[in-house]
Amino acid sequence: MSRSSKKGPFVDPKLLQKIAKQSADGPAIKTWSRASEIAPEMVGYMFAVHNGKNFIEVRVREDMVGHRLGEFAPTRKFVRHGGKMQKELEAAASAPAPAKK
Repeated sequence: MSRSSKKGPFVDPKLLQKIAKQSADGPAIKTWSRASEIAPEMVGYMFAVHNGKNFIEVRVREDMVGHRLGEFAPTRKFVRHGGKMQKELEAAASAPAPAKK
């Protein structure tokens, strides 16, 4: 659900303090605040967003403004679909290509 326009966007106050203390070319800013909305002041900074297990580094660009930090740090890892057909496809992909004359 979208947040009320009366309340404004949610940005963690601690996160704003960390941004104010650091320059854009400094190390990644660690955060657990996945719900924080990306503000224009964050453009150019590197964030290490926690996904529940480890930190995923995200460099904020202009087109990310208005999205949440958590959108760029997925919490689930897709391994692959299994089965006989998948194994055959992988074997064909890893086999060397025939030489052309």
